[in-house]
Amino acid sequence: MSDDFRITTIAERPDLAPLVAGWLWEAFWREAGQGLEATRGAVEASAAGDEVPQTFVLLAAGHPVATASLVAGDLDAMPELTPWLAGLFTIPEARGRGHARRLVARVEAAAREAGYAEVWLYTDTAEKLYVRAGWELVERLPHGAGTLSLMRRDLTGEG
Repeated sequence: MSDDFRITTIAERPDLAPLVAGWLWEAFWREAGQGLEATRGAVEASAAGDEVPQTFVLLAAGHPVATASLVAGDLDAMPELTPWLAGLFTIPEARGRGHARRLVARVEAAAREAGYAEVWLYTDTAEKLYVRAGWELVERLPHGAGTLSLMRRDLTGEG
């Protein structure tokens, strides 16, 4: 694949919603028991505007290869925290090319544009990726047999 890339949104390209929903369902929600139709509904809900929720899709050489979203809530146990970077996913054959980093930066910019001073995420596998991108570990939370890393990104430029 080429280094030529562009980031679009589901609002701009609603035709990508079924593909993105399939990626997210396979990667995150299938084992969690969420149905594919519910996943597709969540992705399609991000086509409404330019605040929250928003789903971004990275196109490499015109082909969709990665996605990430800005959502109001993503961890039921912490409804007071908002907004969240959620659903960061890159197809296996496009990994290692900086697409995740580009999408994280785009979600941060969208949160900043919407007037937020911080954004949240949780991960059980990619803490190092986010630390390299300037995120801070806030807390480790028990989750099943493992833990989740709750992380925060200050968008004010002060922390």
